[in-house]
Amino acid sequence: MRILIVGGTSFVGRGVAVAAVDAGHDVTVINRGQTPSDLPDSVTRLVGDRQSDLTALAGLSFDATVDAIAYRPHDVELLHDALGDRGGHQLQISSISAYQDPPAEGATEETAVLHSDAPTEPDAPIDADTYGPLKAACERAAGERFGERLTIVRPTFVIGSHDATMRFPYWVLRLARGGNVAVAGPRTNALQYIDARDLGEFVVALAARGTLGAFHAAGPYPAPRFVEVMESIMAQVSPPDTKIVEVSPKQVSSHHLGARFPLWPGAFGETALAVDSAKAVAAGLTFRDLSESVDDVLAWWDDREWPSWWLTREQEAMLVHNSR
Repeated sequence: MRILIVGGTSFVGRGVAVAAVDAGHDVTVINRGQTPSDLPDSVTRLVGDRQSDLTALAGLSFDATVDAIAYRPHDVELLHDALGDRGGHQLQISSISAYQDPPAEGATEETAVLHSDAPTEPDAPIDADTYGPLKAACERAAGERFGERLTIVRPTFVIGSHDATMRFPYWVLRLARGGNVAVAGPRTNALQYIDARDLGEFVVALAARGTLGAFHAAGPYPAPRFVEVMESIMAQVSPPDTKIVEVSPKQVSSHHLGARFPLWPGAFGETALAVDSAKAVAAGLTFRDLSESVDDVLAWWDDREWPSWWLTREQEAMLVHNSR
């Protein structure tokens, strides 16, 4: 089948594109052409800016369109204006963040509630406060434009190689370095995740079968705990002297270091990181072992430099010292 991927070269979109190629589909990607691409030569590359110029799609038609980079409702509207019905089955990759935090763990696609308040301006800023509501607004816009042709996939934290956010790689690389590793508590916080390859394969399978509806791409379920995930990574990659030191949320916030702990769900956790994924599993979603994602990151990382926004040695040493 002919699949269009809006995005397609960076992390989530790349995962979908690779999965589609591997499944034997005719793949086209459209993006600004600014992200280096390692996609095979069989992929057709179109250049366009989804916020201002999608003329490259004129006259083209597809069996399915995967929108991996809708951040504002205006993005969805412009894509529909450019494609109309020529995009075929519309699959929009949203986010678990589109939900208001459920009252308890185990929320399903039917019980969880989307955010209702989102900025309305076309160029609304995207930050920690607006990201979730804007994703929910994108879903509503897609429902209005694409109607019965629409599938929504809501992933949790996406992990693996080619991660432009550098969230999961932080923990793999930090734990591989060893020593006293500061991990923000409390350890009871839930943490679900999905490898970009599993997400890509699931989205492509939904497209190939024409499956409609909304799905949680979040696992495992029941959800593991944040510190447990770090301990699993430690057992795989860390030298023998490595020790995880749980740092209190109060200490993290008092030093304004919350952003330096990627994937951390905060002092009180988020029940949106412990949703029920049974519907997606029944539709074919599978989860590879965490160890495969860790190995994938290690192989990809090579000799990259430690990003400036990760926790520094000095900051970590201070947190560890104060936690004793």
